[in-house]
Amino acid sequence: MKIIFFITRIKTIIIFPMSPARAFRVFFNSLGLAWWVRVETKEPSVIYWFGPFLTKRTLYVRLPLFLDDLTEEGSKYIDHRLIRTRKVEPLTT
Repeated sequence: MKIIFFITRIKTIIIFPMSPARAFRVFFNSLGLAWWVRVETKEPSVIYWFGPFLTKRTLYVRLPLFLDDLTEEGSKYIDHRLIRTRKVEPLTT
């Protein structure tokens, strides 16, 4: 693992170890270039954010697994949208 220096918007430095793949996802997300899926369920009424992904292709491969997990947990009326954006916490509302 490498130590990555990440400068936030308020100019503070956070140092944390991460894999190179995760570092790319964090970097792309900070630029607003990462792909996210906004998943909304009606029962229970929750909005989930699934991502970040560097490519739509990777997102399309992993999305069915995430949606299946939600279905198995009892979520109903699941709607989702692909968005290219910068997303921060919270990832569930």
